[in-house]
Formats: sequence, structure tokens, C-alpha cells
Amino acid sequence: MTLVVSGMASVVAVTGYLMYLDLMNNMGHCNFEFVPTSLFVIFPPLKYIMYTPTYHSLHHTQFRTNYSLFMPFYDYIYGTLDKSTDTLYENSLRRKDESPNVVHLTHLTTPESIYHMRLAFASLASKPHTSSIWYLWALSPITVLTMLIMRVYGKTFVVERNAFENLKIQTWALPKYMTQYLMEGERQTINGLIEEAILQAEAKGVRVFSLGLLNQGEESNNNGELFIRRNPKLKVKVVDGSSLAVAVVINSIPIGTTQVVFRGNFNKIAFYLALALCQKGIQVAVSREVDYKMLKSLDNVDKLVFSRVYSQKTWLVGEGLTKEEQMKASKGTLIIPYSQFPPKKERKDCFYHTTPSMLTPKYLENVDSCENWLPRRVMSAWRIAGILHGLEGWNVNECGDEVFSIDKIWDASIRHGFTPIVKSFT
Repeated sequence: MTLVVSGMASVVAVTGYLMYLDLMNNMGHCNFEFVPTSLFVIFPPLKYIMYTPTYHSLHHTQFRTNYSLFMPFYDYIYGTLDKSTDTLYENSLRRKDESPNVVHLTHLTTPESIYHMRLAFASLASKPHTSSIWYLWALSPITVLTMLIMRVYGKTFVVERNAFENLKIQTWALPKYMTQYLMEGERQTINGLIEEAILQAEAKGVRVFSLGLLNQGEESNNNGELFIRRNPKLKVKVVDGSSLAVAVVINSIPIGTTQVVFRGNFNKIAFYLALALCQKGIQVAVSREVDYKMLKSLDNVDKLVFSRVYSQKTWLVGEGLTKEEQMKASKGTLIIPYSQFPPKKERKDCFYHTTPSMLTPKYLENVDSCENWLPRRVMSAWRIAGILHGLEGWNVNECGDEVFSIDKIWDASIRHGFTPIVKSFT
């Protein structure tokens, strides 16, 4: 009415007022105090013109106090201010930081991946990060600014909090992108951030700390062993999850398969996969001579062969699988990655599994986001491994060249309700 009477009404003024009204109304009813005291220290009169969530919560619990909508000024004038307002506000901000039992450390993949986290856009977080969203181009200035801020001031931050059985679980993320992990000059900085996160978890009383994506690089930190060597008295157990990744891949191979071939870069998981499959009587073909010679020097590898042909119908692939290799695959070939990142799908007539992962139980709470390219409520084997170590109370590290019992961790995953993903993604 003031706008109409004064003749100053406009679309911008009305829209701005409605947006402010909606924002303040939602803030007042969110039942969570997050307004920092620094705002009122910098500008003391603000306490008379802006309420806080705790301020309005007292109106709903005491009924006859804190009537003012948005502006406490009127409660001060008419004497309806609740006497416990300031105390409740200060106590709410002093809440004790939650200490998790298990922490999984991941990192950003692309500059746009920050928008796929729950703290950014819930709609994007609920879908797999499989392709670029056109409207994210409009946010390019903010994306660039975010990159600069994270480069200068970036610290590990909490992505998700989950509860499962008797465990409190958190996922933390390093403010580093995949391209930075591939830079030689960034290696020391990134390892420093990972070690800092592990020590922070140690101080919080965390029992298990699992490493995700490139935080467990063989060349950068030998699958986490570097941090154990530097801190031999650590109580928190560092887990790279290799054992469950191996188990998931083995159980993704169709029953009755007699031959598989390894393509792409060989790593710790491929090494233990090859040994396990040879012991199961499956012929293991290796396409790279250096990897074949390394495996051939071991015992119990009678089923190991060196092969340059592409006729095998089941491929186990790591990083570095080329388009040329995929184009030589037979029609209907099943391609199962053992790598952290999925290969680019070059064939429509082949079947592609997702990276090692399992469907989570329905009673795993607060699964708000998709884990990178995985579907909703599907979790990577490396992340699940940390949870299983926490549930079972296994007081051991799994890092470096060592691997935990493959059969034991697979049995534990099924027992706790994690389900194998049968479907292949074409």
C-alpha cells in the first residue's frame, strides 16, 4: 500500500519484496540456527530489524512472546520479547560438532561438479553426473570465481552425513579437481591436504578413514601407505577399499565364463583380480607384455596367457582403454571396469558395467546425492569398504600393496544388506 500511495510501485520492487518475504519466512521456520553473531557485532542495529530462526522458534514454543514477523523492533517496543531469546541464540550456535565413526575422502572431478553436490543444487545432486547441463554455462563466472577461491582458501569440507546401523558416517571432499591430481607440481600439496584430513579425523576419534577416487594414487602416495609411514602411531585405520573392488568385479563376471582379458592400465586391483581368477580356474589373458611378465613370475598362475587378439567376450578394463581398442571388440562384448573412473563408451553394440559399486540398503539414512556418475543409492566399492570396516570392527589398515580378505569383505557386504548390481549399462 505504501508503494501504491507513494506512486513508487514497480515490478522490481514488488518482486524484490516477495522474494525477501519468502526468504525470511523460510529462514524463520527452518528450525536450525545458522545466522552468525558477527553480523550483529558489525552492525548492532540489525538485531532490531532482522530476526533469527531461534528468535521465531520461541514464538511457536512460548506462544505469547516474539510476535514480530521478521522485525524484532516491535517486540522491543511493546514488551513482548522473550527473555530467553539471546541465551537460546548463543547456545544454539555453540552446538557440539558431530564426531563420525567413518569418513570417506573424495574430491571434486570437474569445475561444474560442485553444483552436483547437495550443498549446491539438490535437483542436480539427485541425478548421476553423466553429462553437462546447458544452463550451467550461465554460471561460468561463478564457477571461475569458485575455482579461484578454492585454490587460495580451499579446505576439506563435508559433503554428506549418513547414519547406518550404529555408525555415523561422513563424506569429506578436497577442493581439488581431477586435472590437478594429474599435475606433478600439485602432488605434494594434495598429499598434504589428505594427510591433514586424516589427522583431523584422528583428532575427532574417527575409527576408519577410506580414500576415494585419486586420493589413493599408486604413484602419488602408494595407495595411502605414505600417510601410515609418516604417522606410524595413527589410531584411525586407513582403507583404500581394494579388496571389495576386486570382489565386486569378480561377482560381476557372468557365471560360466571361462576366459577374460585385461586391457588398459594395470594397477593393484588388476593384480589381485588376475590372481583370484587364475585360482578359480578362469583363463586370464593379459594384453600388455610388461604386465604379463610381472604376473608370470608368481605362483599359481597356470591359467595366465599373453594375448594380442580381441576375440574375448569379457573385458576387464582399467584407465587408459583407448577408442581403437574398443572398436576392435567383438559385438556383444561385456566391458567391466576395475578403475575408479568409467571408460568412455565408444560402442553401442557392447555392454558396459559401471565402476565397482553396490546398491545400498534402504535403511542407510540421508543418501541425498548421487556419487558422481553412479545412480541414486548406488555407492562405490571403495566407499562401502570403509563402512564395512567400521561395522565389523576390523582394526587393520588396507593400503599400500596389501589387500584385505576378498571373500570376507564380500560376505560382510551381503550380510549388511548391500546388493550387487546385476544390470549392465549399455
